[in-house]
Amino acid sequence: MKIAVCVKQVPAKDAPLAIDASGGWIRETDISFETNEPDSFALEEALRLKEKHGGEVVAISMGPDRAKQTIKEALAKGAERGIHVVDERFYQLDPLGSARSLAAAIGKEKFDLILTGLQSEDHGFGQTGVLLAELLGMPHATIIMSIELQGDHLRVKRELEAGWFQLVEVPLPAVLTIQSGINKPRYATLKGIMAAKKKEIASVARESLGVQSALTQKVERIYVPQKTKKTEFITGSPKEIAAKLVEKLQHEARVL
Repeated sequence: MKIAVCVKQVPAKDAPLAIDASGGWIRETDISFETNEPDSFALEEALRLKEKHGGEVVAISMGPDRAKQTIKEALAKGAERGIHVVDERFYQLDPLGSARSLAAAIGKEKFDLILTGLQSEDHGFGQTGVLLAELLGMPHATIIMSIELQGDHLRVKRELEAGWFQLVEVPLPAVLTIQSGINKPRYATLKGIMAAKKKEIASVARESLGVQSALTQKVERIYVPQKTKKTEFITGSPKEIAAKLVEKLQHEARVL
C-alpha cells in the first residue's frame, strides 16, 4: 500500500506570538515551530497500516525551507521519503489554494491512500483534506477514528456528534482526514533519526506547479482581542428580564 501523509509545520504551542507589520500574519522571527499535532496522528496511522500490510509512506509538506524539519521528523519515525513544496509565503494561501498545490505535487504519483490531520493548529480551517479529495477525484471520509483494510476498500469508523459513530466502506484510492486521539504517535528512535539522513526529500517550487493562485478567501486582519469590562442592568418583569438575557447571550455573548 502506497500512502501519502500531509504534514504541516505550525508555530509551537508555547511560542510568544506577535502580529507582524502587515497585520495579516504573525512575526515568525525568534519563535520555534513544530509538526501540526493532528497530522502526527495521521502519520502514525499510515505507519501502522504500512507495518501491517506492507508498502511505502511518503510525507508531504508545504512551506519555506524550515518545513523540511517536519518532513525529516516523519522520516525518522518511519516514512520512506518526503516531498517538500517550497513556498515562502504559503500562509497566504486559502484552503483551496493549499489543496490545489498539494494535488499538483502528488497527483502524478499513484497513491492508494492519502491521509491528513483533521485540521491545522494555526488556521484551523479543516477543509484542505476534503478539497484535496475533490481535486484528485477520490472518495473521502472525515473525522476517522479507525481504519481497516478489506481487499480493495477500507472500512472506517467516523466520529459524529453527541457520542455517535458511523461505519463507512470507502473504495481505494481514497483520502481520509484523521481525528486526533485515534492512536498514540510514536517517538523517533536514534536509529530512525540516523536512517532519516539517507532518505530522499524531493523539493518542488510551488510556482512551478502551474496552479491557480487567485484567493477565494483571505484574512483581512489578525489582532489580539482587547479585554474590556462592562456592567449592564436589565430591568422589567422576571419574564422580560429572562427573555432579554437569553437574547444577549445568543447575539452578543454568543454562548448559546
